[in-house]
Amino acid sequence: MITRRQASQLMVSAAGAATLLRPGRAAAADPQVVRVGINLSFTGADAESAARSKDGAMLAFDNANASGELGNIKLEPVILDDGTATAGQYDPAQAATNARKMVSDKTVVAAIGPQMSGAGKAMAPILSQGDLATITPSSTNPDLTDPKFAAQYRPAGKAIYFRTVTTDAFQGPNMANFMIEKLGSKAIYVLDDSGAYGVGMADAYQKEAEKKGVKVLGRDRLDPKAADYTTILTKIKALEADTIYYGGVNQAFVKLAKQVYDIVPKIIKGGGDGIVGADTLSGVGFPAIEGWYCTIASPYLLNDGKVEPWINLFHEKFGMMPDNYAITSYDAALVIIDAIKKVAATGKEVTRSAVRDAIQASKTDTLQGRVSFDANGDITSKVVSVLEIVHDPKYPEDDVVHQYKYVGEAPTS
Repeated sequence: MITRRQASQLMVSAAGAATLLRPGRAAAADPQVVRVGINLSFTGADAESAARSKDGAMLAFDNANASGELGNIKLEPVILDDGTATAGQYDPAQAATNARKMVSDKTVVAAIGPQMSGAGKAMAPILSQGDLATITPSSTNPDLTDPKFAAQYRPAGKAIYFRTVTTDAFQGPNMANFMIEKLGSKAIYVLDDSGAYGVGMADAYQKEAEKKGVKVLGRDRLDPKAADYTTILTKIKALEADTIYYGGVNQAFVKLAKQVYDIVPKIIKGGGDGIVGADTLSGVGFPAIEGWYCTIASPYLLNDGKVEPWINLFHEKFGMMPDNYAITSYDAALVIIDAIKKVAATGKEVTRSAVRDAIQASKTDTLQGRVSFDANGDITSKVVSVLEIVHDPKYPEDDVVHQYKYVGEAPTS
């Protein structure tokens, strides 16, 4: 964990100042423009979270450009939206199109995103063939970095899909442990939203619950475009389930949470990081949203005094409070900045292949601590944090910092 002094330094400089010039260029020459993609779901149910993630990355890039730490290199973002009005959320086809756009632009040396695992599954093979590394601040489906699926998601061989969050291989099971051990869940009904993230999260949760000998009464897949889930919830009520676990994101969850409040309001209810964000709070509203437990696939830092200067800077610059994945997006940008800096320091051209290798070898100090990756691109930290939505009337109802209460780390399997 960084100190308050280190946090302040991070806001001025991504990793310290240095004068790193491209070979053959003088300081007075025009800057070398190096582009970094930012692919998130700006259209649809997760747009507010996408905006915060983008702003987290932009804060790091703006600081790096202003500080001059990259010498004659100027970072330029390429912002792409993988959400569509038709899908109402991320759209895998649009995500694939965006990946091809980034790969075809040789000035793009790395990327941040995507936000959602379904988009990641569409993008990863294309990014692999283009040797373009991306760092996701929030997509957690384990298949994307599992060596068993390397032929599918990294056909060119090298890891190109990196994360500043851990995966659902830990997030799902650890939440099952928490709900069983801490909340007393004994009869669970599992739901998912049919997306890659939601199905993977629900699968991992269900497997761990069954492993612990807890009764899983059933499993249903929700159509995220459907308006009414009351038939399923009425069935859950008749089965006398004491717990609902939902794997998925906002498009289905906003409707589900409102109907849970109407039909089974006292049931224990939980989900993953897909239900963490300002858009979740505003979409469902209080009192219906209150009492849901959820996880994030990283350390919880929004109540950490050492990160308070960064939170204040984010709020001053963008006029809104950050969420947890604004932090992991900022951290992803710090890793990319550090990688570019290290490549430039060798005197070699800053290419996407060289930047990928530098990301793979990264040991970068960030807001969440030192970030490094295993051979598959997964962050070496496996922390899963548990939050509970508890209404605090002193703050806006969509205030992520104050309406999500940190409970603690989820128990490991």
